Amino acid sequence: MANCMAGLLEKRRSIYNLGSKEILNDEAVIELIKNAVKNCPSAFNSQSARVLILLGEHHHKFWKMVHDILQAKVPADKFASTAAKIAGFDAARGTILYFEDMDVVHDLQARFPLYRENFEHWSEQSAGMLQYIVWTALAEQNIGASLQHYNPLVDDAVSKEWKVPASWRLVAEMPFGSIEATADEKSFLPLEDRVKIFR
Repeated sequence: MANCMAGLLEKRRSIYNLGSKEILNDEAVIELIKNAVKNCPSAFNSQSARVLILLGEHHHKFWKMVHDILQAKVPADKFASTAAKIAGFDAARGTILYFEDMDVVHDLQARFPLYRENFEHWSEQSAGMLQYIVWTALAEQNIGASLQHYNPLVDDAVSKEWKVPASWRLVAEMPFGSIEATADEKSFLPLEDRVKIFR
């Protein structure tokens, strides 16, 4: 079991060369994501995570939106590399948009004032766990993904296009698809500098 988990952790990498080949059908991917949302831990069982799963034209519409918003902000002589990066995400099969429902967070702050300052931190921690769960579950199925952060630049456009509730705060975007090229070698800091053991 330990070796299986270690293998999965190593398999999950940031994959930037993504394609649209069908590794799992859309319904299987949707079920994988829904299962992650259902079972992800959250403080006080708040279940504040929300997701949009963008497939087909919705996926392409999102990356066109990102392209156009950034083109208006990035100097023209520096935009070519940005455009190429966005085109790589657009070439993927789909995109998951991760949100936290701030109405849930604010309700907990009101009901448990002793922990008021912590709830936004705990919300962020739960959001990170969900992203990692989905990412690892996709990797187990040989589906590549990477985590992007074009929020808050795209927040208003996303909310308008997909009628997102005002209380949902966008926290990350995850393009996913077939792995067209493996990730580069990864270097690691010495574990003895990162893990201290007392026994």
